[in-house]
Amino acid sequence: MRFLTLASIVAASAAGAGELPLPLTDADFAAVRPEEAALGQLLFYDPILSGNREVACATCHHPAFGTSDGLSLSLGDGGIGLGPRRIADPNNLPEQRVPRNAQSLFNLGLLDYTVLFHDGRIEADPSRPGGLRTPLDADMRDGFASPLSAQSMFPVLSPDEMAGHYSENEIAQAVRLGRLSTPGGAWDLIAARVASIPEYATAFEAVYEHIHAPSDIGFTDISNAVAAFMEAEWRSDTSPFDARLRGEAELSPEAEAGLQLFYGGAGCADCHSGPLLTDFGFHAMGQPQIGPGKGARFETHARDEGRFRVTGHPEDYYAFRTPSLRNVAQTGPWGHSGAYSDLRAFVTAHLDPKAALAAYDRKQVVLPELPVSDWRIMDDAVEAQAISDAVTFEPVSLADGEIDALMAFLESLSDPVALEGRLGVPDVVPSGLRVPRP
Repeated sequence: MRFLTLASIVAASAAGAGELPLPLTDADFAAVRPEEAALGQLLFYDPILSGNREVACATCHHPAFGTSDGLSLSLGDGGIGLGPRRIADPNNLPEQRVPRNAQSLFNLGLLDYTVLFHDGRIEADPSRPGGLRTPLDADMRDGFASPLSAQSMFPVLSPDEMAGHYSENEIAQAVRLGRLSTPGGAWDLIAARVASIPEYATAFEAVYEHIHAPSDIGFTDISNAVAAFMEAEWRSDTSPFDARLRGEAELSPEAEAGLQLFYGGAGCADCHSGPLLTDFGFHAMGQPQIGPGKGARFETHARDEGRFRVTGHPEDYYAFRTPSLRNVAQTGPWGHSGAYSDLRAFVTAHLDPKAALAAYDRKQVVLPELPVSDWRIMDDAVEAQAISDAVTFEPVSLADGEIDALMAFLESLSDPVALEGRLGVPDVVPSGLRVPRP
């Protein structure tokens, strides 16, 4: 690999750099009422929303781990501990890992954020019930304030994430019977739990004008409060990169060189465009497939076919949504399956995805012990080749010094205010259950 001086990198990349995005402003974000966010904070950290009362939203999305969990694939119900130290409960072993890496939660209040999940299965769509396209289709309820509100409440229906397994509790049993959003289904059962706690009942009446009694608390009220908290807590627009966009400060010479490469010759901004450094599109990048895959319960394969599972379009095989790169240095492991625990290795793999897939080092994963087969797809030459064949990007050649510069630029996306959070982790929650802490 050739080596370049910093000065030569700056000169070469600046010559072909593209236009930078406009800085973010208040007008780009949904307005949040402080009292609604404060209620959502308690719910976000309260295990009351999970079937067995053991898993909170924060279990897999904790500020201590960049609003993710530090694992390649999460352990939801049946796990003990938090972050990379989380282990399987020997007395309640999970049936499988959560199939995809826990995504970070920064800037989800941005008005342009209308497509969520790795495969985009939650999407704003005015033609659909409730204005949203979701896996529930016509059974989707009205009342969700945003796609984020809807997205945040699907994990409570997942046995591997929050619901628990079929005979363990009333929520899991409702999920097993397919009673999800219908009257008396899983969502209503969770709402009744919350409403039965006097502190929550009082708070909901104070926050929402349409609620006059505990029985008025609906599941969409819970999800709207949780979404409001996430929107306020992890808004991220005060990083060094933001100061650079606003003309308030300069980046370090190396980070500036990385910025020029990112928006220039390296081609990163072809997909990681805009102020969040994402085009919100779907691309096949040859990421290794780990874990149980994303098939239906009756399917026995371990494939995760990405966007294809949503659209049925062959061109969407193994394509996943371009993630935002805000605070990316803190949100690993990286990739939809968390296949890379080293950010530099992940960036380097993107330069030549097919070669990287063929040479992938399985030691990159961070996976608690679990008696399951995690490498079924990668051990199958035909399946692994199908992932590689879906890649259409041409390889990019960068020198080591250029990769150093890109890494410095990615560090400039770290926002101390957002990483710290604004309301923080509550000491206690109204249910009296244990607040997730490292």
